[in-house]
Amino acid sequence: MKIASFNVNGINGRLPRLLEWLHESRPDVACLQELKSPDQSFPAAALREAGYGAVFHGQRAWNGVAILARGKEPIETGRGLDGNTEDDQSRYIEAVVDGVVIGCLYLPNGNPCPGPKFDYKLEWFERLCTHARRLFECGLPAVLAGDFNVVPTDADIYNPASWRHDALLQPESRAAFARLLEQGWTDAIRLLHPGEAIYTYWDYWRNRWPRNAGLRIDHLLLNDELAAMLTDANVDREVRGRAGASDHAPVWAEVALPSSAGVPP
Repeated sequence: MKIASFNVNGINGRLPRLLEWLHESRPDVACLQELKSPDQSFPAAALREAGYGAVFHGQRAWNGVAILARGKEPIETGRGLDGNTEDDQSRYIEAVVDGVVIGCLYLPNGNPCPGPKFDYKLEWFERLCTHARRLFECGLPAVLAGDFNVVPTDADIYNPASWRHDALLQPESRAAFARLLEQGWTDAIRLLHPGEAIYTYWDYWRNRWPRNAGLRIDHLLLNDELAAMLTDANVDREVRGRAGASDHAPVWAEVALPSSAGVPP
């Protein structure tokens, strides 16, 4: 199974690029973030024609997450995170595909910080950690996939000095991500590429893509059951360089599921 995560930065405006990537990369599961579309405008028909079933949790103008499955319909198992009844932002959706639990997330950016947006980021992160612990221990292969809006270490950014005051690099953000890993989650990219400068995001400003001035903020975290099946992981970096591209590139991991994994729980 090939599991991918892609912040599309507007699914309808960038639908041709998304369909192009799906045709080329053929992920079995694709987690999408930043749909910037309400549910009624989600391009389900175009994706179905491309061979993908979908569950989605959209929102007008910003946010929004979706899980696509090639040749089948994902079985939705939840949306949103417990712990804050007033949170109406569409940032988390969960589904089962071929016996694997897929958690797709779009963590708050948190800028400017300090301030209420940063406070919301940390509060949302704490709720994610609480949910993630239950997911990690669910007894099934599971993945947390998405745009975490966190640069875990200085090795995950081209030049940390110029981003020191950004919410993505704040000690509180990094500590929350570290608490996730302490639960036992495996960072698929770092496990297989421990010493490489691998990025998933290049801002549109200041010529950052041509200079490869990138950040790694899109992550695939695997629980023990799924990490034991990991065979490969990487970033489809070239997608970022195309006309009309998102400012993110897709990140993916391949896992060797046992033959019995095709039966959902």
